[in-house]
Amino acid sequence: MAIIVVIALQLALPDRLNLSSRFLLPAIEVVLLITLVAANPLRIDRVSTPLRWVSLTLIAVASLANGYSAVRLVLEIVAGDHRVSAAALLATGGAVYLTNIIIFGLWYWDLDRGGPAARAAGLRRYPDFLFPQMTTPDVSDPDWEPQFADYLYVSFTNATAFSPTDTMPMNRWAKLLMAVQSMIALATVAMVLARAINILN
Repeated sequence: MAIIVVIALQLALPDRLNLSSRFLLPAIEVVLLITLVAANPLRIDRVSTPLRWVSLTLIAVASLANGYSAVRLVLEIVAGDHRVSAAALLATGGAVYLTNIIIFGLWYWDLDRGGPAARAAGLRRYPDFLFPQMTTPDVSDPDWEPQFADYLYVSFTNATAFSPTDTMPMNRWAKLLMAVQSMIALATVAMVLARAINILN
């Protein structure tokens, strides 16, 4: 569902913010998504190296599309494009910002302890993200495991607070990925809001 929302948001962006054709990267994402769903129709709980690469490629393609859109949007704002209204600019910035949150939620979900299948199989002992439920077992189910919604929340709070909140990154890759997300979110929010306010004034 998250990937479908990402694709819909990408298709809603103006043509000038899309890499090559508006439909090129979303079409690739659809093919990769269909491959994943066909291989694991109910839950991603089967450990498979090829499927893992398909999953990571899918998120990488979505990241490329959104990263390009974010850079193009910021460059347009810096260049002072006067053709865009404040409402259109806020809608476009909001789509890029929301897509950023979902994509990084997917990255965290697919990389933490080797991904959902590896977590389900218990292949890695130490987590890459330390959730509060892991540190206070007396107030949560001892068998609690993070789901996608938990990683989406981590991504949302990181994009709004520009730092970790209740869930701590434990490994360097997690810290660096959160830093990249915060940088994209900060640039998008700051530039879009500043430009929209300038247009309204």
